[in-house]
Amino acid sequence: MMDLNRVQIFAQVVEQGSFTGAAKALGITKATVSRKIAELEAGSSYYNRINKILIDLQSAEHQLSAQQQLIKGNLKIVCPIELGQLFLGPIFAQFLTLYPDITIDAELTNRKVDAIEEGIDLLFQIADSSDTRLQSYALVNAHKSLMASPAYLAQHGTPKVPQDLTKHKAIRLQSAHIEGAWKLFDGKSWIIAEPMTQLTVNNVTLAREAAIAGLGITAVPSIIAQTALEKGHLIPLLDDYPMSQTKVVLSYPQRAYLPRKYRVFIEFIYSALFKRWGSQVLEVPDFISQADTSA
Repeated sequence: MMDLNRVQIFAQVVEQGSFTGAAKALGITKATVSRKIAELEAGSSYYNRINKILIDLQSAEHQLSAQQQLIKGNLKIVCPIELGQLFLGPIFAQFLTLYPDITIDAELTNRKVDAIEEGIDLLFQIADSSDTRLQSYALVNAHKSLMASPAYLAQHGTPKVPQDLTKHKAIRLQSAHIEGAWKLFDGKSWIIAEPMTQLTVNNVTLAREAAIAGLGITAVPSIIAQTALEKGHLIPLLDDYPMSQTKVVLSYPQRAYLPRKYRVFIEFIYSALFKRWGSQVLEVPDFISQADTSA
C-alpha cells in the first residue's frame, strides 16, 4: 500500500522547489523530509502521477462533505391547477416535512409557461414538451375520455357511435395546452365530433363538476375524474373510440450538473408516482434507482 504521507511530502518538495521549503510548508524538519523522499523513487513523471491521486482523494473528500451537509434551497415549481390540487399538494407537504431546509414557491396555472425566461426550476405540464432547452420526462398518460352523469344520460340517451354526439350538449375544455375539438379514432381514421357546446371552460375541475351536475358530456383526463368515475357520478362513454391523448410531463432547464435539491425532489415525485400508478409510469431518469421507485 502506498504511504500517502510520503506522497504528500514529495509533492511539497516539487511544488516548493526544495527540501527546506517543503519542511517549512509541512511544519516538519528538513531531515524528516529528506528521509521520506529517500524512500520514494523521485522524478517529475512520478510527481505528476501521485499528484493526480492526491487531487482525486481531495475531490472524494469534498464530495462526501457535501453529501453530509443539509440539503437546502428554493424550488420554483409550476404545474396545472388540477394536477396541483389533486396530486401535488399532499406530495409537497410530505416532501417539505422531510426536507425542512428546502422551500417551494408553487404556481398553479393553465397558462403557457416559458420555464427558461421565467426562471422556473421544475415544470409540470399536461402536454408533450418540445422545448429542446428543457430536459423532459413523460410521467404518465393523461388518458382523456368522454363522460357524463347518469342523470344526463337518462334524460338524453347514451351515444353509441361518435356520430350520435351531434344530438348532445358538450362541456368543452379549451386552453393553451388543451385542444377544444373532440377527436375519436374508429380504428381506421380520426373523427372530429361537433356537438352543440353550451359551456366552454379552461379548467378541468370546472368541466368535471358541470358534467357531474348533469349539464352535458365532457372530455377530461381519467386521472382528474377517477374518483367521480369510481363512485358512479360520471359514466365513461364510447370506450371503443379512443380519443387523442396527452401526457403529464415533468421538465427542468438543461444543465450539466443537477443540484441536489432537484434530485431529492424528483426522486420523491417518482416514489409517489410508482405507489399510485406503478407500471403505468412512462419514463424514468437514469439517476432514479429501483429502490426509489418501489411501491
